[in-house]
Amino acid sequence: MDAKKITRNPLLYVVLIGVLLFGGFLLISNLGAPKQITTQQGLDLLAGQTVTEVTTTDGDQRVDMTLSKAFEDAKEVQFYYVDARADEVVEAINAADPKDGFNDVVPRATWFDGLLSLLLPLLLLGLLFWWLLSSMQGGGGKVMQFGKSKAKLVNKETPTVTFADVAGADEAIEELEEIKEFLQDPAKFQAIGARIPKGVLLYGPPGTGKTLLARAVAGEAGAPFYSISGSDFVEMFVGVGASRVRDLFTQAKENAPAIIFIDEIDAVGRHRGAGMGGGNDEREQTLNQMLVEMDGFDPNANVIVIAATNRPDILDPALLRPGRFDRQIGVDAPDLKGRLHILNVHAKGKPLSKSVDLEVVARKTPGFTGADLANVLNEAALLTARSNAQLIDNRALDEAIDRVIAGPQRRTRVMKDREKLITAYHEGGHALAAAAMNYTDPVTKITILPRGKALGYTMVMPVDDKYSVTRNELQDQLTYAMGGRVAEELVFHDPTTGASNDIEKATSIARKMVIEYGMTTLLGPVKLGSEGGEPFAGRDMGRGREYSETVAERVDTEVRALIEQAHDEAYQVISDNRDILDRLALALLEEETLDHNQIADIFKDVRKLPERPLWLSSDDRPVSDRPPIEMPTRVIPADAAASVDGSTDAASALGTTGGAPAPGQARPATA
Repeated sequence: MDAKKITRNPLLYVVLIGVLLFGGFLLISNLGAPKQITTQQGLDLLAGQTVTEVTTTDGDQRVDMTLSKAFEDAKEVQFYYVDARADEVVEAINAADPKDGFNDVVPRATWFDGLLSLLLPLLLLGLLFWWLLSSMQGGGGKVMQFGKSKAKLVNKETPTVTFADVAGADEAIEELEEIKEFLQDPAKFQAIGARIPKGVLLYGPPGTGKTLLARAVAGEAGAPFYSISGSDFVEMFVGVGASRVRDLFTQAKENAPAIIFIDEIDAVGRHRGAGMGGGNDEREQTLNQMLVEMDGFDPNANVIVIAATNRPDILDPALLRPGRFDRQIGVDAPDLKGRLHILNVHAKGKPLSKSVDLEVVARKTPGFTGADLANVLNEAALLTARSNAQLIDNRALDEAIDRVIAGPQRRTRVMKDREKLITAYHEGGHALAAAAMNYTDPVTKITILPRGKALGYTMVMPVDDKYSVTRNELQDQLTYAMGGRVAEELVFHDPTTGASNDIEKATSIARKMVIEYGMTTLLGPVKLGSEGGEPFAGRDMGRGREYSETVAERVDTEVRALIEQAHDEAYQVISDNRDILDRLALALLEEETLDHNQIADIFKDVRKLPERPLWLSSDDRPVSDRPPIEMPTRVIPADAAASVDGSTDAASALGTTGGAPAPGQARPATA
């Protein structure tokens, strides 16, 4: 507990004063008290004829005596006796015949003594009750504070983040800039009848910077900023969440203009009625109160709610309608330009070697989020410090990228020679299948060094960012995934468990092609379900599968057909290029890791698979032979042209062959 809080508690001073008064009373009373002696000493004094006065107190069984001669420097002494010695004491007093006589005292309680005995316990109980009450009402998390909001108010002492610290989310920043302007100058918008959105929902994959954007709004707006997690609303007691919602919005309205930020709002705002619990549980009661508070705003209240979530698909529709979260901003993984900007931001304060080109690093990390890129630079800095170097070089950055993708290298895992040979052919099969296909991305790295859960992996990187995938590209991904398994079958005639993860991913891609993308002739463009399904069982309760057993059998047949076709294509590619596969496996056994230049040299004579026939969705709808229009020529500014030229050079350096199921994804050799 904080020492300052203890010294500010008035109960502490009350207790100290009471202790001092009680100690003073005992000290004063003991100063004039007679000297206490033993019963035997008292009887000896009575027999010695030195006692001049005796007083006995009934009930206390005490004898007070005044002596003519001091006993141990005291002329007034007292002793106590038990009932069994009462007669002996009386006889000793009578025999002593004190000069000033003796007196018997019977103590009687006064009204003050009775009042004191009654008030003292009540006073102690009152002090105890007051202390308990003050403890329950002081500080968050106490018994009497369950209904109070746990939101943290960002003040001037909190380290501020601005939009300059956020990179790779230009569209989101542009939308939030408008929120900042409204808080700073609401009259500008109200003068033309504009109404600022009452709620802003930031959604996107984890690590894309949603919370960082909210912190930047807090640093830029200069308005009270209340931050709370969605899980902080719900407790074990019924009604606590709704009470906290009311308290939070009350505080924000009193300090308007203000911002309320709710992180991970899906913890409290998910679809009502989902799950196996009751229909009116604590979470739903909290959500209902939040809906009322957001919809009941005064138009001039100047209170804006910002929320962040990774799962907008499970939020309640009433929460997303206009008037509540009526502006939804997607925060996705950054593109090449955004990744470069993020790397520049996180590279501040880190000594980079002159040979490091962050644009090359950005090209090596497609699909990476802002958190991934920050982790790459941090891992590179840690590796540099571990090696006692002074500058972060390309080797440290490459190792950091590998660690983020596939985990740390397993240096202690000792593989037998045959396992190394199988792994070399397995990874070579992946790379060769990618190099021989026509719609795949470049193979940039192959290694047989164990890393994470994998015995080895093949890394493929696209030249440019992709936002959609064609049917031929998906089929090439299937062929790429089956390349490792086919290499094991063709070379060793004894496949291993290392292909289990490849089979799993290939099956997932093929099933999505059938039931989500409509890329088969037999079933056509019909969505039959979702690979992931509903996140909560309650939403599917009472509703069966939306297609028959016959259709389900056709789905399985089509999935099997796609994978068999990929299996056959991989077999043909590896059979036609067996010499290249052997050469690649030998190079892997000697070098353990090959970069894109070494791979390009080995694959320069690869015989590619012929183009697939044009796909017909139906025999009744033949494909037109009329070509598409040509892309119109755009006028590119000089500075942008220089950037494009640099991109072309980097693309040619990476090569033009290879492939991957997902941009920047490593294919492990083991599941």
